[in-house]
Amino acid sequence: MSKKLVIFDLDGTLLDTIGDLAAACNHTLAAHGYPEHPLDRYRLFVGNGMSKLVERALPPEVRTPEYVERIRGEFVPYYQEHIAESTRPYEGIPALLEELAARGVAVAVASNKYDEGTRRLIAAFFPGVRFAAVLGQRTGVPTKPDPAIVNDILCAAGVTREETLYVGDSGTDMRTARNAGVESAGVTWGFRGREELEAEGADHIVDTPAAIAALV
Repeated sequence: MSKKLVIFDLDGTLLDTIGDLAAACNHTLAAHGYPEHPLDRYRLFVGNGMSKLVERALPPEVRTPEYVERIRGEFVPYYQEHIAESTRPYEGIPALLEELAARGVAVAVASNKYDEGTRRLIAAFFPGVRFAAVLGQRTGVPTKPDPAIVNDILCAAGVTREETLYVGDSGTDMRTARNAGVESAGVTWGFRGREELEAEGADHIVDTPAAIAALV
């Protein structure tokens, strides 16, 4: 059955956001006298929401839930001010979205980034794309790999699980697709790489955005 909907992860899939995330988190760490981390280290920190990013970046001895949320409360506003300074779409992504639209395939975004930041980035970098849904982390809704966000998108788009392809760059994304009962495609240009995607049982692994179009 051909696909009628493609759900994309955001960070590491549609957009290369790692530079702005790392800069904002390092700024917050430095303000409290904590060690900063190299850019590549953040590729392992991201993917499970902002609280988990902050927790992973902080020294182990201060990772209490209360303190993590306090630091998150400083990190997110600073990141919001600098959210698109070095962030860019991956090569081939704008063309892919245009092709899917031309073929009548709906597109949506499911991210563990906080909802306001998710919507702001999509509006900034893909203003001409009509998305069936753009959802980030919302209060009271569990984060991926829980399938709640995918279920909400399916309801909004009015398509079945069999008609849906979920595209992401991490093991969390592959588990999300599996938990939601939809077909998955792992992308190798993101933050985690082929080995993690294979280990998490991706239905497809693609090296270019153009290869996603061939799956739809």
